[in-house]
Formats: sequence, C-alpha cells, structure tokens
Amino acid sequence: MILTTTPNIEGKKIIEYKGIVFGEVISGVNFIKDFMANLSDLFGGRSKTYEEELMYARYKALEELKERAASLGANAVVGIDIDYEVLGQNGSMLMVTASGTAVVVE
Repeated sequence: MILTTTPNIEGKKIIEYKGIVFGEVISGVNFIKDFMANLSDLFGGRSKTYEEELMYARYKALEELKERAASLGANAVVGIDIDYEVLGQNGSMLMVTASGTAVVVE
C-alpha cells in the first residue's frame, strides 16, 4: 500500500478513485505518563513520554487508514492529511485523525 501526502504518485497513474478514507485514534495519557511529562515541564526539556504516545497514535491512525483503503480494493492513498486534537477535561486525551483518498494505481 502506497501512502502519500501528495495528490499524485510520481510514475504511477491513478486508474480508479475509491473514496475518502479515515483512520482515527483516541489515546489516553495515564497518571504516570502525565506525572513524568509534568516533570519535564517543570525542569525543561522534551517529554519523551508524550512524544512516544503521539508517535504511537499517529502510527495506529495510518494503519487504520490503510486497512480501510484495502477493504475498498485500493492499493494506495493519496492526499493524506493528519490532524491532532487534545480532548478531555484536563487535556489528557489525544486524538489523531488521518484522512485521504483511496485509489487504485497501475
């Protein structure tokens, strides 16, 4: 499965459009991860805990996007856009959404 943020794939011809597909992940940050991130906030530096959670959520959203595209008979997704939102009362939930157009390429 080819995934790209561009509307075309160089050297490939789109022969069929299957439709828009999405992959969504809502990930909670638990107390321990939140505590560790607060330490980074207090002392400065990067929050490895939040970075890892963000990378995992993005990976899972793209995997879900690929699965949905494949279920439509697509072999590529073009024009992918990834959005991030913080949810929950204390901002302790992370939502990652990936969307794009499922296509069949030669």
